Amino acid sequence: MNVLIATAIYPTPENPAFGSFVRTQAECLRKAGVDVDVMVLNGRFRKLIYPKAVFQLRRRLASGSPRQLIHAHISLVGMIARTQFKLPIVVTYHGSDLMGEINARGKKTLFSKLAVAAGQILAQSVDAVIVQNEEMAAKLKRKKDVYILPCEIDMDVFQPHPREDARARLALDPHKKYLLFAANPDVAVKRFPLAKQVADHLRQEDPTVELVVACREPQDRLALLMSACDALIFPSYQEGSPNLVKQAMACNLPIVATDVGDVRQVIGNTAGCYISKPEVDDFAERLKEILRTRYRTNGREQVRQFSGTAMTQKLIQVYEKALERRAA
Repeated sequence: MNVLIATAIYPTPENPAFGSFVRTQAECLRKAGVDVDVMVLNGRFRKLIYPKAVFQLRRRLASGSPRQLIHAHISLVGMIARTQFKLPIVVTYHGSDLMGEINARGKKTLFSKLAVAAGQILAQSVDAVIVQNEEMAAKLKRKKDVYILPCEIDMDVFQPHPREDARARLALDPHKKYLLFAANPDVAVKRFPLAKQVADHLRQEDPTVELVVACREPQDRLALLMSACDALIFPSYQEGSPNLVKQAMACNLPIVATDVGDVRQVIGNTAGCYISKPEVDDFAERLKEILRTRYRTNGREQVRQFSGTAMTQKLIQVYEKALERRAA
């Protein structure tokens, strides 16, 4: 099978965390024997990459070995893929492209509402649709060939290490209690102000509490931070299927998160992982319990279903069904 993955989110030397799940997916497909070509939409001005991508796609399809299928990540890239009708198209929606962008007030932006409507129309015209959770699937009029298929996680990279060793490698204080906020604080949907308020509240009672803000980290360093810290604080307004939560689970890191996306299903009944109201007091109470015991979880067992091997086989089945649908 020969697949062209088209994406506007992909790691760069400046931002190795950006779209790392797309790269992981491509690597897992190659290991499974799929011939994968990745077309990354990039440019100095993000708003201009999409009109240019129409020509970029035509050049890519005209060169190299013949492709059988296009897999587009995010709806805007799916719209570029839809400018051709020769090859079947699979589109993965990751979250905001079906749920809307969130501003600093926690409200949906007007432009994103239009983008969501366009994404819903696109879903009607492609060969298969992948979403991250049931809430996203419910936003589509289409019911056939819609698959809930979260992105895989690299269980080899994200695995637990002794806390003391991880802290020594990262030059972190062995006596402090670290809360990890692993997202860009400037991205409104991640709700960094709440994370900071919670950390400040806890620090008033325990000066050893410290908030570690990590973004644009290479995956191996992020995994090490997860082993070094005492808990992941995850106060997002909305999510699809956040890889960060699954990665933290794979590292046996305790988690306190808002009830967004598939987080409740992912953490399940894992001891040391909690769903919290988006309130300082509720987050703080649950984190106090984690910081009191400082136990690790057994979350790794809970997320083995998201390993590269398991998820890649499901994705290949989606490709095969899309090809069969087009052939029929």
